[in-house]
Amino acid sequence: VQLQASGGGLVQAGGSLRLSCAASGRAFSRYPMGWFRQAPGKEREFVAAINWSGVSTSYADSVKGRFTISRDNAKNTVYLQMNSLKPEDTAVYYCAGKDYRGSYYYTDLHKYDYWGQGTQVTVSS
Repeated sequence: VQLQASGGGLVQAGGSLRLSCAASGRAFSRYPMGWFRQAPGKEREFVAAINWSGVSTSYADSVKGRFTISRDNAKNTVYLQMNSLKPEDTAVYYCAGKDYRGSYYYTDLHKYDYWGQGTQVTVSS
């Protein structure tokens, strides 16, 4: 499975961006997926996760109410809609997938098997 993240860019505080993560492989529709981010000098951290069907989601407290994770299994794509962006959201954002056939999502980055290359999000004040 290969993951390709896109949609990052430079935006002013209060603005919005939508990240996309396109996956190869038919098994994608059964994989739980997640978004993580890493700011300079910091560890990679959890942002959002979604189970295979899209019914169950989870968010980091820092983005709850501002970000929305979703997926379109017919397009092999997972999305991260980011609204009300803040300068502290500046980071490289990574999508990740886990080879798992079940109904759960995962918030622990160590549980994931596949990673995209990352896309830069910069929020100016």
